[in-house]
Amino acid sequence: MSQGKKVVIKKLPTGVPGLDLVLGGGVPEYSFTVVAGEPGTGKTTLAQQFVFENATPERSALFFTVLGEPAVKMLRYQQQYSFFDPKKVGESIRFVSLSDEAIERGLEGVLERIVQEVEKSGAGIVVVDSFRSLSGASATGAAGRADLHSFVQRLALHLTTWQVTSLLVGEYEEADRRGNAVFTIADSILWLTQALDNNSVVRKFQVVKVRGQAQMPGLHTVRITDGGLQVFPRLSLAVGEEERQTPSGRASTGVAGLDEMMGGGIPSGDSVLVAGPSGSGKSVLATQFIAEGGKQGEPGVLVVFEEHPKEYIHRAEGLGFPLREMIDDGRLEAIYLRPLDLSPDETLHEIREAVKRVGAKRVVIDSMSGFELALAPTFRADFRESLYRLVGALTGVGITVLTTIEVTQGQDELRLTPNVISFLADDLISLRYVEVDRHLKKVVAVVKMRGSQHSKAYREYEITDHGFAVGGDLAGYAGRISGAPHLRKHDE
Repeated sequence: MSQGKKVVIKKLPTGVPGLDLVLGGGVPEYSFTVVAGEPGTGKTTLAQQFVFENATPERSALFFTVLGEPAVKMLRYQQQYSFFDPKKVGESIRFVSLSDEAIERGLEGVLERIVQEVEKSGAGIVVVDSFRSLSGASATGAAGRADLHSFVQRLALHLTTWQVTSLLVGEYEEADRRGNAVFTIADSILWLTQALDNNSVVRKFQVVKVRGQAQMPGLHTVRITDGGLQVFPRLSLAVGEEERQTPSGRASTGVAGLDEMMGGGIPSGDSVLVAGPSGSGKSVLATQFIAEGGKQGEPGVLVVFEEHPKEYIHRAEGLGFPLREMIDDGRLEAIYLRPLDLSPDETLHEIREAVKRVGAKRVVIDSMSGFELALAPTFRADFRESLYRLVGALTGVGITVLTTIEVTQGQDELRLTPNVISFLADDLISLRYVEVDRHLKKVVAVVKMRGSQHSKAYREYEITDHGFAVGGDLAGYAGRISGAPHLRKHDE
């Protein structure tokens, strides 16, 4: 290698959606990677996706099975996934059992067979599954550990010499990392976990290390689908300069009186929280906001948790908002997320993909209460951080986000939980019921707008046949925040 030039390491795609982003571009070519975790976490499926993604006649793959399930049984199940290509099996991908060697000749026999098969085939990709079971092919005690250490070192040396990209799959626990030759020698360690939380199964993925490239730290949600594993990278507020947008102007709510109260509408790129009790019209206002975007040439994404989109759209049509027409002509996409084991990462992925498809400038999340309920219990503990990252990721690229949340009538909307206000909303709209002259009325107030002047008045509003309509204020009345206004006396 001439001085002054750096070696550029090629990265191979994993074939697992979302995983390349977490790894920093893919698996480094000719690297020695350990895929570890407990049974049922998706290790073998991940390895198979990698193999089927990269194996070609020019760069064939050898998939060695040891003392785990027979190759025939494994293939029977793996071919149910959409990534499985039967045309590659026996051609660019060969499956070889090391069971006899492991039982009869131990580690030495296993190494000889691997060397023989790789040199004969010239394979560019090698997988050993399950590598952990090879520890049973060595002696016990200190001598066994020394044998295993020697085996791993010699195997790694062979793989490096052959310029092979290798994956060693094994059932390991956290405690196994300490003092284990496999983890010491490995260039990369990928760790999969699985936990049962209140009847919700949550799978996560962690990059313990990848030599020579930056990766996304932390735990990332994994879901096993018909297409195999899918990784949902942990929400990040980091927005590249080429993506970051700081739009100017205002986004109309579709309600003239409310726009007036907000100084001309919502500042574009803000996050807005609409808080109010049940039946106060939060969803109507949200619908009006997204429909107004369609009129103004601003496509939108509608995310609903508590009501099926068909019902939501039917109700909107009854108020004169053409959401179905907007969906049909590509100005709107509706997302229904109601499972009880979602992660914030999955939610953001769904929203981002929809935003890309329609070029959205507006997003409605209706409601935060339903969103929290749809999450797996393990994610509810850090709901505040999840909201902060979710909304920040959207507003960071210039999208105006309107969310709704239900509060009880007795709860003071001016002092909502820090979970929501401090970390989520640039602007807060409060809806509430008040009793005026023995009649129940609805009033709206703009409680705060970050960096913008706004009306401080409480104004009446109604839900009409045409949607949300703001009327006059309660001038001359005191006690409006308490919910029981009364005519102001001269000394009040």
